[in-house]
Amino acid sequence: MGDTPEIRVGHDDRERAIAALNEHLNAGRLSLTEFDERSARAIAANTRRDLDALFADLPPLPARASAPASPQPVSAPQQRREFPRGPVMALMPFVALILFMVTDFPNNWLFFLLVPISAILLFGFGGSDNGESGKC
Repeated sequence: MGDTPEIRVGHDDRERAIAALNEHLNAGRLSLTEFDERSARAIAANTRRDLDALFADLPPLPARASAPASPQPVSAPQQRREFPRGPVMALMPFVALILFMVTDFPNNWLFFLLVPISAILLFGFGGSDNGESGKC
């Protein structure tokens, strides 16, 4: 694990040792009991010598070319809640019909214009619903 055996180790060193033990477990070189025992010793390790002793009888693991020393948590992209355009559009003819029958407006047929107007407002002018609206 390191060159100087009496150097004290930190949390990151212990976590890397446990990750390496886990790889040896997955490769079948350690039993579950041995893994548990060595993991407990890795958690209690104070020096590099303590960690090196855990791997004395195990072959070195192949080096990973692009793996970071300690994995950094990757924040998930913020997911925006999209306005439910489809259900609103599906309800607009019924809204127009109800307004047509209930109101005493002289030109109540104009309520049916709410359907195409709402489609234009919800889905844009000539754009498609697959995220390409407004792009040239």
